[in-house]
Amino acid sequence: MTTDHDVLRQHIAEWVELFNRGDAAAVDEFYADDGLLVPVPGHPVSGPARTAATQYLMDRGARMSAEVRRCYVAGDIALLIVDWALEGIGMVGTATDVLRREADGRWRYVIDNPAGVG
Repeated sequence: MTTDHDVLRQHIAEWVELFNRGDAAAVDEFYADDGLLVPVPGHPVSGPARTAATQYLMDRGARMSAEVRRCYVAGDIALLIVDWALEGIGMVGTATDVLRREADGRWRYVIDNPAGVG
């Protein structure tokens, strides 16, 4: 039986694969319409600015790796703690991410906060 935790781990793996392919538009499909990315602490972006922030990292030649450290699910809301690295540009961190299961059954980012509490 597949659990929400398995599905969410797969969600992260697919996101990383698309990022490493350089497909910012496909990565953007992993976000809720109102989903936020916090590329710099205190400065959340959404919509086209979110896609542009992702594209910026891709254009710098970064390769993403990520591993889910913790996964907590309450109904249709999930909190993920994810260790990640952007190889090639020397960035590492532990993200604090909030996802929501939407009407189509897919999990999507509501808040993607790569810096976590840092």
